[in-house]
Amino acid sequence: MAAGGLLLLLWAASGVLAAPGAGQGVSLPLGTPAPPAALQDLEGRPVQLLDYVQRGKLTVIEFWASWCENCEALSPQLQALRSRWPDQVQVVAVAVAVGQTLRRVQRHVEEHRPGYPFLWDVRGEAVRAYQAGTTSIVVILDREGKVAYTGVGRGQDLVGAVERLLGSG
Repeated sequence: MAAGGLLLLLWAASGVLAAPGAGQGVSLPLGTPAPPAALQDLEGRPVQLLDYVQRGKLTVIEFWASWCENCEALSPQLQALRSRWPDQVQVVAVAVAVGQTLRRVQRHVEEHRPGYPFLWDVRGEAVRAYQAGTTSIVVILDREGKVAYTGVGRGQDLVGAVERLLGSG
């Protein structure tokens, strides 16, 4: 078996490919307090991810890349969260520094105007802190800043997850 095929087989066996969008089992365990991570804003200034976690609101963090088709497929749901619960949900995209540049992320935001912050994970600190081994991982933090949901892939029902977490679903 070729090395690439072996890696894919090992990755599948690890459960990363199993039940994409199932809602749990990727990233951090439920109940884990949100870990700190040093990032940059899109102007290159240092920021802390926890500065974007607002107590009393759910915080939806997507590990994102411009080339990620699953991320693109999740975009309408992220927009729906912002529209439906603007006072109860904060959305943040963490742009991974794999296969893209800061300028490419800036262009994406300029072209698409998502209306929520994009942060640049230039050193991979957030990826490591949140155990986000791929793009399209979504972590939802509860109102106290603890992990309440994790999922991966385009099949996630983020609107349903937020409804349940807000007690309206």
